Amino acid sequence: MPPKQNPLKLNKLQLRTLALAQVLTRDPNTVKLDEATGDVELLRIPQTHGDHVHVGQFVVSAQEASGFSNPTVWTALKRKGLARSDNPLTITLTAAGVAYDTGSGDRFLTKSDH
Repeated sequence: MPPKQNPLKLNKLQLRTLALAQVLTRDPNTVKLDEATGDVELLRIPQTHGDHVHVGQFVVSAQEASGFSNPTVWTALKRKGLARSDNPLTITLTAAGVAYDTGSGDRFLTKSDH
């Protein structure tokens, strides 16, 4: 039997935000890895730039990335063990958060032209 998709029952906004945060974890210039736990601290959360947001080498619509600035999204991800926050200014994806299959991966990503 295949594994259940979205076993933690994340909503669409939580899934999109987690998928985008996972993209950020692939850029060594924007993260700090805790090699002992596999957790990845996001050193900066992208801010909107007009109608879009730069997430690594990709451009995402500001609407698709609205979860970055929504505290309830991060609270839910923390509650489900996918993220944690050691202080109010940083977000850390746990190893489980980095590995979680959001099912939306590259659905809304296009490479930046600027």
